[in-house]
Amino acid sequence: MDLDIVGLSRLQFAVTALYHFLFVPLTIGLAILIAIMETVYVMTGRAIWRDMTKFWGLLFGINFAMGVATGIVMEFQFGMNWSYYSHYVGDVFGAPLAIEGLMAFFLEATFVGLFFFGWERLSKLKHLIVTWCVALGSNLSALWILIANGWMQNPVGAQFNPQTMRMEVTDFFAVLTNPVAQAKFVHTVSAAYVVAALFVLGISAWYLLKGRHVHLAKRSMTVAASFGLAASLSVVVLGDESGYLSTEHQKMKLAAIEAMWKTEPAPAAFTAFGFPDQAARETHFAVHIPWVMGLIGTRSLDTEIPGIDDLVKRAEVNIREGVVAYDALQKIRAAGASGAVPPEAKAAFEANGRQLGYALLLKRYVDDPRQATPEQIAKAAWDTVPQVAPLYWTFRIMVALGLFFIVLTAAFFWLSARRRLEAHPWLLKVALWAIPLPWIAAECGWFVAEFGRQPWIIEGVLPTGVAVSNLGAGTVLATLLGFIAIYSVLLVIEMKLMFKAICKGPQEHPVPPPAALRAEAAPELALVR
Repeated sequence: MDLDIVGLSRLQFAVTALYHFLFVPLTIGLAILIAIMETVYVMTGRAIWRDMTKFWGLLFGINFAMGVATGIVMEFQFGMNWSYYSHYVGDVFGAPLAIEGLMAFFLEATFVGLFFFGWERLSKLKHLIVTWCVALGSNLSALWILIANGWMQNPVGAQFNPQTMRMEVTDFFAVLTNPVAQAKFVHTVSAAYVVAALFVLGISAWYLLKGRHVHLAKRSMTVAASFGLAASLSVVVLGDESGYLSTEHQKMKLAAIEAMWKTEPAPAAFTAFGFPDQAARETHFAVHIPWVMGLIGTRSLDTEIPGIDDLVKRAEVNIREGVVAYDALQKIRAAGASGAVPPEAKAAFEANGRQLGYALLLKRYVDDPRQATPEQIAKAAWDTVPQVAPLYWTFRIMVALGLFFIVLTAAFFWLSARRRLEAHPWLLKVALWAIPLPWIAAECGWFVAEFGRQPWIIEGVLPTGVAVSNLGAGTVLATLLGFIAIYSVLLVIEMKLMFKAICKGPQEHPVPPPAALRAEAAPELALVR
């Protein structure tokens, strides 16, 4: 990445996004887990489930506050660092974000206060409704943000207006039901559930190793293992759906993830291991698993997955068509308010306007794409290939961790069913040390999704290189360093608050012995005895 205005702006947004995403998954997942725990409390009336809800709710609150603080900065960056992007697609992109703020975030933020301060003021059922509203708000927030992000990956329901030079919504329902957005939502939310489940599992394992809060820890582990196993399996299934949609909507991203340089006969093999070499355009020491990629990517045995070389050739054709659209656009703009648009220009734009974004790729080499040489067009075509090696390895780290989470949660689910959670201390230590791993997997997934669509900020519509604000590189560098410093301080504060709360532990009511539980459940039987 070049450290010019474009590279620095990308780096700044990447730093703030990846940092913000440290808090988002835990907020989404913990909200559901504490709602489940409080549901059990309301159904059984047992105080230990209330203690669990309060304890994990406290950790949720600390994490939620940090997520809010870091999320606000990201939205400001659209206006500060990406002003042309905001102008170009603001009519489409702004609507889901506005709805997220009005519907989801306000819902979540309002009920968070009631959750913490309503224990003694609300009935059990009313407080339970509040808790589920917090969980619903956090998931709705993710939905609207991922609808916006999904549109960047697959821009549907919108059309470019040559008079305003903006993308405008033509079908908001198509934006909402964008298949890429829906797949990203369920996949991302399932991954968030895994993050929260392993967080609860690991901390509960630490309590068991220390012999503290044993009854609460065992119940928490049972919930986390069951929830985590279901979520881990869901991530795999829903990730397969994302891969299938990439074959249709983001072919270059999929080819780069697989380091697939040439189009293979159907069904394509999956490259389990290898060393991608972008300069040589080959993968050294590749280990292939026949048919697997074809089945994942196309769900068939007779459909090809195009390789990078063929996709670059298609991109070159798209660039040439985009230049025709660019020329027609200039003629339409020159006609101005008179409305005397040459019919041939209008027809040319209607025929080639979908490829206008490809012509803008030439802005990196020439001010007027119509003046581009064949060599510059060829370079711009190869610019549509993201850096293969980072995508290749990041994706495989994510997949390997996902399989590990299935094994780990299944093991604890089995031990929980047999009431032997303390039987293997070494396994408790594995759960403890595994706490950071789902965050690594989630960050890898976010990296694959965003880095994989480069050089596009809007797939096929707007290149990243022309979407930035007219700022100096020094200004962006200064704000980047400032964000890193502030966020580092916030991270230290949150870690200290979390550690302090975990070390202190929950305020527990004594767990009554089994005889007392039976007496509580059947007082008339106790009286007879």
